[in-house]
Amino acid sequence: MSTRYDGGSEDGATDGAVAGFAHHAPDGSADGDERTFAALAPAAGRAFAHTWWGRAWLKALEDTALDAQQLKRGRRQAREGAVGAVSVRPGRITAVVQDRDGTAQRSDVLLQQLSDEEWDRFLDMAVDRAGHIAALLDREMPPHLVEDAAGAGVELLPGIGDLEPECGCEAWDHCPHSAALCYQLARLLDQDPFLLLLMRGRSERRLLHELQVRSVARAARAAGAKEEPGDGTDDDGARSGEEAGVPAVAAFAARDLLPPLPAPPPLPPEPGQPPALDTEGTPPAGVDADALEFLAADAAARALRLLSEALLPGHEQQPEEPELTPGQDAVRLAATTSDQRLVARLGSGSGRRPAELDLAVRAWRYGGAAALSVLEDTWTPEPEALARATAALDAAWEDGDTPRLRAGGGGRWTVAEAPVQLRYGRDGRWWPYRKERGRWAPAGPGGPDPAAALADALAEDTPAQGSAPGA
Repeated sequence: MSTRYDGGSEDGATDGAVAGFAHHAPDGSADGDERTFAALAPAAGRAFAHTWWGRAWLKALEDTALDAQQLKRGRRQAREGAVGAVSVRPGRITAVVQDRDGTAQRSDVLLQQLSDEEWDRFLDMAVDRAGHIAALLDREMPPHLVEDAAGAGVELLPGIGDLEPECGCEAWDHCPHSAALCYQLARLLDQDPFLLLLMRGRSERRLLHELQVRSVARAARAAGAKEEPGDGTDDDGARSGEEAGVPAVAAFAARDLLPPLPAPPPLPPEPGQPPALDTEGTPPAGVDADALEFLAADAAARALRLLSEALLPGHEQQPEEPELTPGQDAVRLAATTSDQRLVARLGSGSGRRPAELDLAVRAWRYGGAAALSVLEDTWTPEPEALARATAALDAAWEDGDTPRLRAGGGGRWTVAEAPVQLRYGRDGRWWPYRKERGRWAPAGPGGPDPAAALADALAEDTPAQGSAPGA
C-alpha cells in the first residue's frame, strides 16, 4: 500500500505516532489504497459538515452511539484540534487523539467493505447513467447516485450500527476519541467524498479506471450490435415462417415455455428536446408559448427521472412520493427557472407576493417540500416529539457553550442575542433561519444536529440560495 500526505502536519508528535501504523509511499503517490491527511486546524464556532454526505456520516455516528455525553466530549476534542493525522484505508480510519492531560490514544473506526459483487452492481449502475460518471469525474456524490446505488442493493452511506469503534482506551462503545475521529472525518468528507468510497473498498484511481473500462466495453458492444446482419424479416417487415400473433389465452398457457421478455431499452442520457413553438403564426389569446415550452421541458426531465427510478431493482417496494399540491409545484417550477416573467406568473398563480415567493424558492432549494413546509406551515409537536427536540438541544453544545434560546410555538427556538432561529420539522430535522428585512428567511439545509444548523444561521457567508432538489 501507499499513502499520500495532503499537507504538512501541525503536530510533529502526533505525526510520529501515526507513523507507527501507516505505511508511507516514498514518492507521495495518491495511487494506493491508503491516504493520510495532516491534522486540521481547530473548528471552533463552525459546523463539522456542510455537505449532505458529510451530514449523513455524522447522523450514522449520532444514531449509533449510546452515550450522548461521550459524543459531546469527542466533539469538543475535535473542535480543539486534538485529532492528529487521519489515515483512511479500505474498511478503517485511524488517528491518534490527545486528551487534555497530554495522553494520547490510537483510535480506529471500522466500516464494512463492499463485496466484489456489490462493486460490480454499483459500477454497472453508474455506467448506465452518464450523469453519474460525470459527477464522479467532478468529485461529487449527488443524492441520485446514492439512491440509485441503494436501488441496486449497494449501500454507500453508513447506517445505524455500521461504524464500529476500536480505541486504545478500551471503551466498549463510541468513546470521546473515536467520536472526535468521526467528527474530524466529516470535515474531510466535505472536501472529498471519494474517501467514503475508499473506506468501502475502492480507491479513486481504481474506481475511475474500472468505470472507463466498462464504458468503453459497453460502447464497443453497442457498435457491434448495429453492424449485425439482417434479423430474418421479409421486405414487408413480417418474420419469415411465423404468424402475425397468437391468442392471448394460448400465449398465457405457454408462459413457462416462452423465452423471457427482452431487457428494456437503455435510458437516454438526457431528456429529449421539447417542440419549438416559435412559429410564424400568432398563438391564440391567453396562450403563452414560452411558458408552454418551459412546462414541456420540465415534464420531459421529470419523466426521465421517474422512468430511471421505476427501472431500479426493488422499486416496487419503495414508498410512493407524496403528490405535490399546486402551490408546492409552483414553487418547484419557480426554483428551476431564471426567467423572471415566468417566476412572476407562478407567484401570481400560487397567491404569493414576490417577497413571499422568493423565500419559498429559497426554502425549496434547501430541502424541497420538507423545507417549504417548515417555512409556511405551523404545527404543534406532540409531547414525544417535543421531548426529543428538547433532549437534542440539551446535548448539542458543550458545557458553557449553549446559547440562550427562547422557545416559541410551532417547534421554533429563537436565539436571544442574535436574529437567528432554529425550527424543528416534522421529519425530525433542524432548519436554520435568519431574520432579513423583518422576515424569517431560510439560512441553510436541515440536519439532525441543532448546533450545526445554528452555525449555518450565524455564518456571515451563508449562501442566499442552495441547490434545487427534485428539479
